[in-house]
Order: sequence, then C-alpha cells, then structure tokens
Amino acid sequence: MRDWNALYHAWLAHPHLDAESRAELLAVAENVEEIKDRFYCDLAFGTAGMRGVLGAGANRMNAYTVRKATLGYARYLKKYRGEEALARGVVIAHDNRRMSREFCMETAGVLAAEGIRAYIFEDLRPTPELSFAVRYTHAVGGVMITASHNPPEYNGYKLYDEHGCQLMPRETDVLTLMVEEIEDPLAIRAATGEELDGMLQVLSRDVDEAYYRAVLDIRLQNVDAGALSVVYSPQHGTGNLPVREVLSRCGYRVIPVEEQCFPDKDFINTKSPNPENKEAYELSMEYVRREHADIAITTDPDCDRLGVIAKRGEEYALLSGNQSGAILLQYILSCHQNSGTLPRNAVMCNTVVTSTLGDRICESFGVAVQKTLTGFKFIGDKIREWEQNGERTFLFGYEESYGCLVADFARDKDGVQASLLLCEAAAYYKSKGKTLWDVLEELYRAHGYFLDAVTSLTLAGAAGVKMINQKLEALRADPPREAGGIAVTRVEDYLSPEMGEKGFPPSNVLRFLLADGSFVAVRPSGTEPKCKYYYCVVGANAGDAAQKHRLLRQTFER
Repeated sequence: MRDWNALYHAWLAHPHLDAESRAELLAVAENVEEIKDRFYCDLAFGTAGMRGVLGAGANRMNAYTVRKATLGYARYLKKYRGEEALARGVVIAHDNRRMSREFCMETAGVLAAEGIRAYIFEDLRPTPELSFAVRYTHAVGGVMITASHNPPEYNGYKLYDEHGCQLMPRETDVLTLMVEEIEDPLAIRAATGEELDGMLQVLSRDVDEAYYRAVLDIRLQNVDAGALSVVYSPQHGTGNLPVREVLSRCGYRVIPVEEQCFPDKDFINTKSPNPENKEAYELSMEYVRREHADIAITTDPDCDRLGVIAKRGEEYALLSGNQSGAILLQYILSCHQNSGTLPRNAVMCNTVVTSTLGDRICESFGVAVQKTLTGFKFIGDKIREWEQNGERTFLFGYEESYGCLVADFARDKDGVQASLLLCEAAAYYKSKGKTLWDVLEELYRAHGYFLDAVTSLTLAGAAGVKMINQKLEALRADPPREAGGIAVTRVEDYLSPEMGEKGFPPSNVLRFLLADGSFVAVRPSGTEPKCKYYYCVVGANAGDAAQKHRLLRQTFER
C-alpha cells in the first residue's frame, strides 16, 4: 500500500519544491484527509487524458505532474518513433484556464531538454485546431492543455498521435508504465531561456487560416445565412475567434454574449462553462429572448462541444447533445441523399451511451453505424482505420455529451465545425418554415419518442472511487432481470472477453438492453469522480417515456 504520508513529507523536504507549493502543503499539515487525497495516488490518464484539481501534490495538476507526464511522453516518442520524433516535433496548445500557458511552456521545456522540437501558438487555441495543426505540420504528436468543461479549479493534459487523435489505451497503457518509472518528478529539468533557441517555434497565423478554410469547406449547400440570427457564447474560452470568424465569413448575423467573450481563467460571468448544465445558458437565454434570435449556441472553454437553444413554439428550449446530434445527422444524410453524394459505404459513428435515435435515422438512409466506447479518441481511431483500409467512408460522429465531428481533417470533436453546420441546418429549415425543434418532432414521429437522460452520483476522494467501483461490481454480479416491468434482454459487460472479441478495449462499462428498445448504461466518469447513468428510453410519447424513466432510475440507482 502506498505510504501517502511519507510522500507528503518527501515533497516538503525536496530541495526543488518551489516556495509557493511548499507553503500550500504546509497549510494543510493538520488535515489528514486533505494530505491523503493529494498523495494517495498519482494523477492518472482517464478517458480524455490527465485531468485534475490544481494544486501541490502527486494527485494534483501542477508543474511537476506536467513535467512527469511530458518526460514519459518524450521517452515514449524516442523509444517508439526514434529520430523521427526529434525531427518532426510536437505541437502544443492551451486554453484560457489557470496555469494553462505556464503548463504549455513547461511541456515545451521538458521536450526541448529531451531533444524534441516543440511548436506552440502565440496564445490560446481550441482543441480541434490542435488536432488539425498536428496533421497540418506533420508533427509526430500533440499536447493540449485544457480541462475542457470542468470547473475553474481544474486543468488537464491531453496527448495526441500523429493523426491528430488522442492516444488510445494500447498507447497510454505503455506510456503510463513509462511515466510510472519516473521516481522523482520534482527533479525533472525543463529547458528555459537560450536553451529553447532552435527547439521552440511559434506557429504563424497561416495555421489558423488553413483551419478556417477547412471548416468552411464542410458546408453542404447554399443557404440564406443572413436570414438567420444567432446568439453565440464562447463561455470565456477559445471558441470566440474561430467560431465568430467562420460564421461571419458565411454571412450569419451573430450576436455575441459580450460578457462571456473575453478569456477568463475564473469564468466570472458564467455559472458553469459546461454545455451539459443548464446554468451555462443563462446569459444566452436572456440574449436570445431579448433579440428574438432564431437560435443560440455556446461552445465550452476548449471549443470541442456545442450546446444549442432553439425556438420551441413561442418559447426557447435547450436541445440535448443527443437531440442536436440527431438533427445534424438527419440534415447531413438528407443533403447527401438529395445531391446524390451519399457513399455506398457511408458510416456514422457514435458511442455505446449515445441515443439509438441516430441508429434509426441511419437505418432509414441505409447507412452503417459503428459503436465505440465513450471518448472521442475511439471514433478518431476508427476514422484512421477506414482511411487506411478504405472499407468505410466517414460522414459523421457524435457523442451524447455535445461533441461531434463532421469532416475528418480534425480527429477530435470540433465545436467550430459543429457551430457552422448547425447554423446551416437551422437556416435551411427556417427557409422551409421549420425550427430545429420541429425537425426533432418529425424524427420522433418517424422513429419513436426518445427520452435521453444522464444522471451522476459524485463521490470524491479515495473512498468515493472505491464506492463507485463497488456499485459497478454489484450490478455486474447481480444484474436486474427486468426494470420498470420491462425485460432486460441482454447485458453487455465491456470488461468481458465477449466484448473484447467484438473489438472493444476493456472498459468498466455495463449496458443493459431492454425489450422495448430502451437501454441503460453505467460507467465511472473518466474525467471526474462520478458514477454516470445513461438512459435511452423509447416511449409512445413524452409522458410514457417519462414514466418509464422514473421506474428505470428506481432500479438502477438504488
């Protein structure tokens, strides 16, 4: 068992610990639980890289944990890519969060000390542009400093391969072992000053322009953009410039939520930067009502997710990620079908926790569906596979958590692409006298009413992680045979050999398929101390689905 108290004192006594971190650790000297939480484990890679609360300690985001991860990454590249890694280099980008620029420079410094060239941007950039830039510069990999939609006290660190895709478990498993071999993160050296000469290059605006052109190329048809009024908020993050730029070039009437359009590390004018939380939309809702706009859109701080408000009758209402994804999918497939450009081997990707409404839409167009585990890297990896073998033509990928990808010049979810195509779809449907909610209701009439919901149980700390795992094990050992009077027809355990044979990497996920077409999935969050429950409920109407949902929650969240 790890001696977390000894590690705490080892950090305090270390000659390389900076004064601010030492003072922070001394301030919690009497708080045993706090010390334990900071040192009981090392901050590890989850679904979307390394992410955690900022602060001093082995289980916190700080310069030392960033240096340790980067040294492990550098050793991984040198071992498995050799001299090529040194020659091609690594692109690093960052968002608006606390310490993001500093962590960017720490990453560049450690890479430089290991003889690997680093490319950085002059200031903050969105995650999808980092993915694009890796491919554009032919770099051997990439690093994104971001905690995405997490609260202000978090930051994070994502690693990308040469395809612009986040590293897969087969790679992070090896990399993690190399990181764990590093015994003293406080002794890792990062190059500074003149040592960086020739090893650090600031990317020009040409990369931005190339990215904008690629985004603009995803448009499917000409629409009257000027007829659509769009409220937009970047939630104080990286989407402000790219989203407004591409929408402006297309002629959309964009009304910015000015209070949230400047970068801010504390997100001072938003209660939540997460599009999954209704608090994220409070100012946007005020704007869209006041301006009588057609829609309001918001991107999260690193601009890989898109949230949408649309007119519903005489009021405005939020669309979930499942709903906006289904509307985009319908629009994309119908455009291709109408223009005769729908490939015979077309495929749509979504995850095992995404609503199956998208599956039914694809079935109506004769388009294949590929399921992956949660985490957009799994979709990006499938794109790479099809690119190499030519078996499928990727048309769209999306997750229930507001992330989607239209064109594969990026290999991560892209809020800039999503913003542009969502506005195009809204403008097109407006020309037909329809709102986005009207389109969704048409889909429900055609395919059944879908109620999709996610609930979370938050249990922080070491004890919380243990309890979450115990809940999964209890469901695994004694799965319900029926829920709400509906038979459970199949249980998919993604830790089982059966799911491994179907191409799924081992993952602590359970998915319960019900006789009426509904499903319930349960998994620990890869980025937060939560147990997440995903419900896809198929009903005859809204009331029927809501009643089923209540009964399912009583069964699975007991």
